[in-house]
Amino acid sequence: MANRDYTSRRMAIVNALVGKFKLINGNFPYRTNLYNNVEPKLLFWDEVSDFPAVHISAGAETRQYQGGGYKDRFMTVTIRIYVQEENAINALEKLFEDIETVIEDNSTLSYTDQDGNAQKVQQLTIVSLDTDEGALEPLGVGEIICEARY
Repeated sequence: MANRDYTSRRMAIVNALVGKFKLINGNFPYRTNLYNNVEPKLLFWDEVSDFPAVHISAGAETRQYQGGGYKDRFMTVTIRIYVQEENAINALEKLFEDIETVIEDNSTLSYTDQDGNAQKVQQLTIVSLDTDEGALEPLGVGEIICEARY
């Protein structure tokens, strides 16, 4: 079977991020411990029972066509964060910092495509960060939107 130039890489990128976020263990340089509680799917806050939790999902994908048959892909990645602490906003901020550290350290994230080929994201960029601003305290929900260019 011949290799394909453009195999689906959506879940491969999400799974690579899951692996990197599972390294957030409370030891330097991290401020929080996720206890490996990272999943490659989104859940609503009422479905989450273990805190803190990070859930990642692939979103919309667009293409930008270049010359010579080359194309860039841009995929939105949603990272939803759940905490349960007395000061939920502070807990979310610490986890935001940890996740941003992982993303910055892996801005050219390595992953394996469906054909088993080693690939790299050209750029992983944080687009926005948002929280529930304490509306659910002691629960807290945060969201990071990223763009993966590959």
